Amino acid sequence: MATSEGSPGPGRTGDPERTRRWRLALGGAPGSEGTGHALAGDDLAVDAALAALYDAESGAAGGRGADVGEAIPAFRAAGLGASAPRVARWLGDIRRYFPATVVQIMQADAIERLDLQRLLLEPEMLAAVEPDVHLVGTLVSLNRVMPDRSRAAAREVVARVVADLQRRIAQRTRAAVAGAINRAARVARPRQRDIDWNRTIRANLRHYQPEHRTIVPERLIGYGRHSSALARDVVLCVDQSGSMAASVVYASVFAAVLASIRSLRTSLVAFDTAVADLTDQLADPVDVLFGIQLGGGTDINRAIGYVQGLVSRPADTIVVLISDLYEGGHRDELLHRIMTMIASGVQVICLLALCDDGAPDYDREHAATLAALGVPAFACTPDRFPEIMAAAIERRDLRSLVGLASG
Repeated sequence: MATSEGSPGPGRTGDPERTRRWRLALGGAPGSEGTGHALAGDDLAVDAALAALYDAESGAAGGRGADVGEAIPAFRAAGLGASAPRVARWLGDIRRYFPATVVQIMQADAIERLDLQRLLLEPEMLAAVEPDVHLVGTLVSLNRVMPDRSRAAAREVVARVVADLQRRIAQRTRAAVAGAINRAARVARPRQRDIDWNRTIRANLRHYQPEHRTIVPERLIGYGRHSSALARDVVLCVDQSGSMAASVVYASVFAAVLASIRSLRTSLVAFDTAVADLTDQLADPVDVLFGIQLGGGTDINRAIGYVQGLVSRPADTIVVLISDLYEGGHRDELLHRIMTMIASGVQVICLLALCDDGAPDYDREHAATLAALGVPAFACTPDRFPEIMAAAIERRDLRSLVGLASG
């Protein structure tokens, strides 16, 4: 590692704790990393856990795990290996020595770098993992090849993540949606006793007549009457291609929460090259997720064609397409279907991703085309989704809430 002249490198710092951290970060055989720091105690275990994952290709000829010796035989020189018990022990160690957020990153790296999908089918390993949204996505993608002996353990992992997500989002989503429904219910031609004078005055300030010192109420706003009638039909149409795994997890949980609101009629449609209507499973989002088949191609046109058949009240329908827009079907026909829905009064929104993963990969040309048609196309983090739904129910301009990602 190059250092500027006069600045201490990792091996020349006078801070023992800093030197220790450099040693753990750099890894390698003792002395080769330039710190001169000898590991002992728990630091040996930490270094071995890191070596098993990040130096697994190095082998005995100098990998980070080669100096651990007999202290931690599970990690000696061979990485994690193709052994579920070995991986389960490694998972236990990283949970012991690292915070949960770091554990989740290391688990994701292990699945990607060391091709551990097959080992995730082992019950003993599932019992050791730190559950998170990305792990759920991996388990859902393995659903079709999962042996019966692993299914119960996998469902338990998924259920823990779903329960945590519901605790985090349910109350806020219900409050945002209920408030939006109440505001949208205010009538435009109220009887005198139903007039909301404060909102009416604010809405008509531009009609103030200075010479008469009064406001001409061109538009009257009234209080809405409480009703058990359906306020909106909401259709979540979710792309279940492999790249959308985290979005599928969040969309399933949000769909279950929205389905619990009596003023909404919520449908959940998942698609790849085929279409699956999962609406009848929304009482249990775990069942929804195990009904998803991640992977495969993408035929958005076919999915939107199915959604069109669900629309019975166009002016009161919100369609949320959650997709990266890499269309494998008939693109021109898809655009025609969307234009037809918009012309009928359906409100269409496209979320390029529904997750916390940062800037998504998506078809920019397709997103720009949708934006030109009046369909907002942007990535949305889970904490913003309730606000997006509230704005859609009130038919507010979503561009005031989030910048379009179609550029």
